[in-house]
Amino acid sequence: MNLIRNYLADAFIALIIRSELFKMKIFNKLSELKSSLGTELGVTDYLIVSQEMIDSFARATYDLQWIHTDPEKAAAFSPFKTTVAHGFLTLSLAPKFMSELMTVKSVKMGLNYGTNKVRFTSAVPSGSKVRMRGVLRDLEEVENGMKITLDCTFEIEGKEKPACVAEFISVLYE
Repeated sequence: MNLIRNYLADAFIALIIRSELFKMKIFNKLSELKSSLGTELGVTDYLIVSQEMIDSFARATYDLQWIHTDPEKAAAFSPFKTTVAHGFLTLSLAPKFMSELMTVKSVKMGLNYGTNKVRFTSAVPSGSKVRMRGVLRDLEEVENGMKITLDCTFEIEGKEKPACVAEFISVLYE
């Protein structure tokens, strides 16, 4: 029983430390986003990009290239010596990571609108930890909402060069 109590206490302390270091930006309404225009919203937690995640993405997109799905062949023939995530898998994490960076309480729904200037600058080996840094680049009012552009930098733990840089555009509706 003491072991469980100690584990839960440690987990609670870790949660408090995490919330103090990496606070999600919380806005009550879309108009409040203007105060953060041009600023970094934050950095997300790392997410492990597992082989299972890569394989699932490969099946969903019908991109079954061995560089993504065959660890043995990748070890023998790939310059990375392991399988790597699809560039679009990395980019597709933007909505998940965006929800870690900010929330707007008045928003009823959001849509992915598109991207600008996407570059896949470094491979993401299977098992890597990836996180996203987001800067609020632009805001445009639309009917019942706001089109937002976020400068996204997808970072790989332990590497200097990012995996991907992109302008990610969403439309949020109140």
